[in-house]
Amino acid sequence: MRLSLWTYEGPPHIGAMRIASSLRNVHYVLHAPQGDTYADLLFTMIERQGRRPPVTYTTFQARDLGADTAELVMDTVRDSVQRFQPEVLLVGESCTAELLQDQPGALASQLQLDIPIVPVELPAYSRKENWGASETFYQIVRSLLRNSETPERNADAPAVNILGPADLCFRARDNALEISRLLESVGVRVNVVAPLGATPADLLNIPAAQANICLYPEVASTVCRWLERQFGQTTIHTVPLGVSATQQFLAELGEALGITLPEPPTDSRLPWYSRSVDSTYLTGKEVFVFGDATHACAAARIATHELGFKVVGLGTYAREFAKPVRALAEELGVPALVTDDYMEVEQAIAAAGPELVLGTQMERHIAKRLGIPCAVICAPFHVEDCPARYSPTMGHEGANVLFDTWVHPLMMGLEEHLLGMFRGDFEFGNDVQPSHLGHGGGVSTDVGVTVESLGTEAEQDAGRAEQDPAAASADDTIVWTDAASAELQRVPFFVRRKAARNTELYAQEQGISRIEVETLYDAKAHFAS
Repeated sequence: MRLSLWTYEGPPHIGAMRIASSLRNVHYVLHAPQGDTYADLLFTMIERQGRRPPVTYTTFQARDLGADTAELVMDTVRDSVQRFQPEVLLVGESCTAELLQDQPGALASQLQLDIPIVPVELPAYSRKENWGASETFYQIVRSLLRNSETPERNADAPAVNILGPADLCFRARDNALEISRLLESVGVRVNVVAPLGATPADLLNIPAAQANICLYPEVASTVCRWLERQFGQTTIHTVPLGVSATQQFLAELGEALGITLPEPPTDSRLPWYSRSVDSTYLTGKEVFVFGDATHACAAARIATHELGFKVVGLGTYAREFAKPVRALAEELGVPALVTDDYMEVEQAIAAAGPELVLGTQMERHIAKRLGIPCAVICAPFHVEDCPARYSPTMGHEGANVLFDTWVHPLMMGLEEHLLGMFRGDFEFGNDVQPSHLGHGGGVSTDVGVTVESLGTEAEQDAGRAEQDPAAASADDTIVWTDAASAELQRVPFFVRRKAARNTELYAQEQGISRIEVETLYDAKAHFAS
């Protein structure tokens, strides 16, 4: 474990908290110091839930360390059960409390309470948040079902469980609903959705289904493997992200259930647009993809096969799921980036020079600094990626949402370029922006201060370098002529930085120290060949 300004995943007890918050009639007693209660903000500020997560902290302080903190754990467990009346109690510890070695799960089990106690023992210094969520979900299901018998199943009424949707999973609420509707449309009943919204009674009913849909593998893969061994339930591994994956998902589902599924109704406009003449503007756009393994692989396939983009970088922060990412990266002919260091990711994006970044909230910050459009495709995400409206990313409607989210930044980039091209026209003068309401509706320029006079000299230089990449040459020995700099400004802004970098790279290779207009076009021809 190391200190970091940003982190893709928190410690494993945050993952346990996500599972506790997703379930109903379950409470989590967390042995933790007062400062570790910050995690509540993840649910109330990002997902904007109207309730606190069902977690009670022991909140020991420095002065308690000289006393018996084990007694504090047992008192907190008793009080929590009496106050919240849960059907199942989870007991665990934060990374700080792990150093005390109080073993709160064992202490709670000694109290002989009349409800199931599930000790959540998570190695805080070797594992992270998604593993913590997966292990906690597995421990709860295993604890409740380990003595259950395999029930009789009605083959004429196929049913499946949707496993994996949880709080702080990307669009979990909407994706669970969208896939439930898709299954209903082809005559397959949803038996249980878990952990999101499920009660302990629902979890006890999981074996009644013929198959399990592993909708979020980072959360549900461990549970699905155990259910296969324990109850012989088939697992549907395809995650329906994109049009092709949704069709493959239905094919795998029909094969697992041994039935022929009807063609579902679909209103996905992504395939139509990909065949339309307007989409030629998007063909070959270079995209860098980074996120959890499931979403990163799905995004790379959608970008390549459904939108005609070119993937120039692919990576994940989830080392446990790195194998499929490496395999897909090799298939696409790009290096696989497996790291949880956002600075390495920034270096890789800057080197690749993509026209669009698909990633997490961290990649959005990185792309903003580099002046590249970005769309968030998975956790970690911010409040703006957790909309109040219905906005799934899976199934056919999810394909529409992905299309809008990814394509619009590129189309807006084209609009900005066109505005830049016509800025010299009298209707788009730099001094006065005309109004259709007449002269009185224009923007007054008599404000007693110019834009250039605002900010420090360093800030102005940084702003000019952002507008003119040639002004911030990576090699001080290379000089851009005024004519070449002017010609560079005619390049669309969203690829201007890349054009400048390629030109300088070409100049270095050719031993050119002074970039002329001809050098700019020679470099373009060189890299286009």
